[in-house]
Amino acid sequence: MKGLHGKILWIDLTKKEVKSIEYAKEWARDYIGGRGLAIRILWEYLPEKTDPLGPENLLILAVGPLTGLPLPSSGKLIVAAKSPLTGGYGDGNVGTIAALELRKSGHDAIVIKGKAKRPTILYIEDNKVDFLDAEHLWGLDTWATERKLRDEFGKMAGILEIGPAGENLVRFSTIISQEGRSGGRPGIGAVMGSKKLKAIIVRGTKDYNLYNENELRKVGIQAYKDVVNSKNYKFWMREGTMATVDWSQENSVLPTYNFREGIFDNYKDIDGLKMEELKVLQRGCPNCNMTCGNVVRDLEGELSELDYENVAMLGSNIGLGDLSKVAVLNRLADMYGMDTISLGSILAFATEASEKGLIEEKIEWGDYSKYKDLVVDIALRRNELGLVLAEGTKRAAEKIGGGSKDWAMNVKGLEISAYDCHAAPGMALAYATSSIGAHHKDAWVISWEVQTDRFAYSKDKAMKVVELQRIRGGLFESFTTCRLPWVELGLNLDYYPQLLYLATGIRYSWDELWNVADRIYSLIRAFWIRESEGWNRQRDLPPARWFKEPLSRGPLAGKKLDIEGFNNLLNYYYNIRGWDKRGVPRKSTLEKLGLNFVIEKLDNIIGLNQ
Repeated sequence: MKGLHGKILWIDLTKKEVKSIEYAKEWARDYIGGRGLAIRILWEYLPEKTDPLGPENLLILAVGPLTGLPLPSSGKLIVAAKSPLTGGYGDGNVGTIAALELRKSGHDAIVIKGKAKRPTILYIEDNKVDFLDAEHLWGLDTWATERKLRDEFGKMAGILEIGPAGENLVRFSTIISQEGRSGGRPGIGAVMGSKKLKAIIVRGTKDYNLYNENELRKVGIQAYKDVVNSKNYKFWMREGTMATVDWSQENSVLPTYNFREGIFDNYKDIDGLKMEELKVLQRGCPNCNMTCGNVVRDLEGELSELDYENVAMLGSNIGLGDLSKVAVLNRLADMYGMDTISLGSILAFATEASEKGLIEEKIEWGDYSKYKDLVVDIALRRNELGLVLAEGTKRAAEKIGGGSKDWAMNVKGLEISAYDCHAAPGMALAYATSSIGAHHKDAWVISWEVQTDRFAYSKDKAMKVVELQRIRGGLFESFTTCRLPWVELGLNLDYYPQLLYLATGIRYSWDELWNVADRIYSLIRAFWIRESEGWNRQRDLPPARWFKEPLSRGPLAGKKLDIEGFNNLLNYYYNIRGWDKRGVPRKSTLEKLGLNFVIEKLDNIIGLNQ
């Protein structure tokens, strides 16, 4: 198939063995690339019930047929593995030069297994792999690591690395690139650390193997023009996702004090206008002309790249109403290599645990100095509390007890990103059914929801969640490109099957693309069931706080989720997906989607309904 190389580069760190293999041609057609290719590899090659932090786990870097091409925001790659945080499927995307270099390496994915004897750098150039010593880098933060590697390998080398958090197996550590590009919320950085792998450097010399490169360039140029000509372009370039702070406050969904409330008194001190006051430059991923990385000078005079999610979670959610201080915590998270969303959640959890007397440490809302110390404690697994918090909210609640499970704000172990859902059942459903745990990336339905019948538990709402999951989590993550040109600036979605055809020579109808997306989602669900101990629909429920504790402030005071209504909404969702009331794909659905190869395994584990 044009547009892809049809090869995977396999690297065994234990044996220092490398091989380039062809994968089945139908995988390209049926899964496209990126996330689709990653989950197919994991299902096929990962031993069942593998320890996520053991040498047999597979660390996957994958691109898609649109990655790196001259079209809007195409500089993305997927990092995936079995998650140390959730025990299920875990991935994330990173905007990085490494995406372009992997695309040119002659491979569609790199799969890394085993464990090095000592800290290691992988230097990859096409089929050639060098195993380099990284002892001199072990313990360094991600910024220092990448600067040293760029001095040696050049400014245009594709570099991915971990910081001390990944080295210390913090379960929400991420993979970092280019001083602020972070991916792999479910602990993919810890997987890299468990393999004693400090950094990966990728370079490629191959062409893109495109079906019609000249026409693709023409269409891509027009798409770039459409992005710039969008009516919202100028405002987007000023504030990017930071405008969402005001929007969330207005709609009572700004996470505040560990998702107790949806409004924050000091929201103006952390919003987009405040960011504009501190902003010194802007940066983004390769091939992007709507850069969303707003870089500010933080309280300590250092540069910190901000977006809505990290500001809300490290700001209002922990009661910190000073953007220059929020920026410090954000920068430290990037330097140590931790997910800012999970970090904000675990800091809020610790504060509430202190407030309720469940831990000895005294932590108050908005205590910047204490939070700054805790960030380091977590990254280094230092002190007793740091050890507990490094495990994430789910495990921390199991350790601390005292009813804290109800306000450990996660789904399937992954901390919820920055939208309170006391009064947003559709967004709660999106979190509950996200492919990696509670994440907004797959279905940011809340904007649509607040403009329609906000409080309804309707079939239409479940259908909207599925629709967005198909587009955002199914297609964009497999193409593999950024969704923001479409989401934020209204780039016509019809560009994508056209560009896919010009890259691959295959014309996908929208129905065929929906089938690809549904195939990926059902295979990911099958993986969760295979790897979980005793799967049940309780795994698809949001935290009890949203059902038990109503909002007490703002225009929606008194609102909370209704458990009966939510269960009805979940049933609608399952029915649309062709899953039974346990959230298990039906045998007929698996057959329809061409997933026959999972039927026997799932039937033996849980028993399939027709």
